[in-house]
Amino acid sequence: MKYINSVITGTGSYIPSVRVTNKEFARHIFFNKDESAIETLVEEVILKFKDITGIEERRWATDNQCASHIAAIAAEEAIKSAGIDRETIDQIIVAHNFGDVKSDTIQTDGVPSLASRVKHLLNIKNTSCIPYDILFGCPGWIQGVIQADSYIKSGLAKRCLVIGTETLSRVIDKHDRDCMIFADGAGATIVEAVESEEKFGIISSAMMSHAGPEVDYLYMGKSYHPDADPKVRYIKMDGRKIYEYSLNNVPAAMKIAMDKSGVPAEELKKIIIHQANEKMDEAIVVRFIRQCKLSKTSAELMPMSIKELGNSSVATIPTLYDLILSNKVENHKIYKGDIIMFASVGAGMNINAIVYKQ
Repeated sequence: MKYINSVITGTGSYIPSVRVTNKEFARHIFFNKDESAIETLVEEVILKFKDITGIEERRWATDNQCASHIAAIAAEEAIKSAGIDRETIDQIIVAHNFGDVKSDTIQTDGVPSLASRVKHLLNIKNTSCIPYDILFGCPGWIQGVIQADSYIKSGLAKRCLVIGTETLSRVIDKHDRDCMIFADGAGATIVEAVESEEKFGIISSAMMSHAGPEVDYLYMGKSYHPDADPKVRYIKMDGRKIYEYSLNNVPAAMKIAMDKSGVPAEELKKIIIHQANEKMDEAIVVRFIRQCKLSKTSAELMPMSIKELGNSSVATIPTLYDLILSNKVENHKIYKGDIIMFASVGAGMNINAIVYKQ
C-alpha cells in the first residue's frame, strides 16, 4: 500500500541579534491593571518573573526589521535545508498576530499579507504559488502545518512553505510587567508530499477552541500607566486564567491527537510545546504524562528554549524544532523514526497538536 505523507523536509529559523536580559527592565516603572503603582521593588518583580516563567533573556528585532523580513530569512534557511527549487512551492502560509509593525510605532500593517511580502522578498515568480496568512494566536504555525497537510492529502498541493513570525516587542506596554514575557523571532518549514509504503510525517492532529469568556484572556488594551493615551492599545493577558485554561484543556487535546495516531503513547520521544511559560508548559506535560500513564519524565520529553529566547508566539515551535535538528539544544536530539508531538495554546482561546513521525 502506498501512502501520501506530509513530511517536513526542511527547517530554518531566525533568532534576532538584539539580546535583552531581565536586568534591562530594572529601569521600568510598572503599574497594575487598575493603574496603581506596583510598590514592590522592580528587582523583586524581575526575580519573581524569572521564577515563574523561566525567562532570563529574550531576543528583539533590530529597528530596520519587521515580521515579514525575519520570516523571509527563516524561509531562505528552510528552502536551503530542503534543497528545493523555490519556484516549486505551491503555497506560502504565514502565521502571525500583528502583521508588520515598524519600530517606534504601534500600528499593525497586514496589507498586503505578510505571505505576499515574503513571496516578494524570496523573489518567487511562480503565479501558482499562493501566499496567505493565518491568524490563530500562538498555535498559528501548527495550524498552518495542519492546513498544508490537508491540501497535500487532498492532492491540491505538493509543497508548502509554512512560517511563524512575530515582533511582539513592538506591541508591548513597557509599564506592564507581562511585557517581559514577549520576544521576536521567526521559524519556517517546508512541508511536502512524499509517497512511501510506510506512514510517516504527520500521523494525526487535534484542534480545540473555546470562545466564550475565554475569548478575552489575551486581548489588546491601553497602557497601565495612568497618563497613557487610552486610544493606543497594547497586548494584554490574564495570566492566571490562561494558566488554568491551559492545564484543564491542552493535555486533553494532546491525548486526542495521540489516540488518533494509533501509536502507543510510550513511543513518544519528544514534545515540542509552545514556549509560553516554563512552569505552565511543565505542568501541561506532567498532566499529559499522567493521562497517558507514561514512564518518561517531563525533562526527558520536553526541550525548552524559553530561558534564552522568551516567548515569540507562533515562532517558538518551528524555531525550537530547527534548533534541535541543528544539534543546538543540550540533552535533546531527534532521530529518524522518532515519534514527536507539536502542541500549542493561545489567543482565542485555541489549542492544537500534531503527532509526527520523523
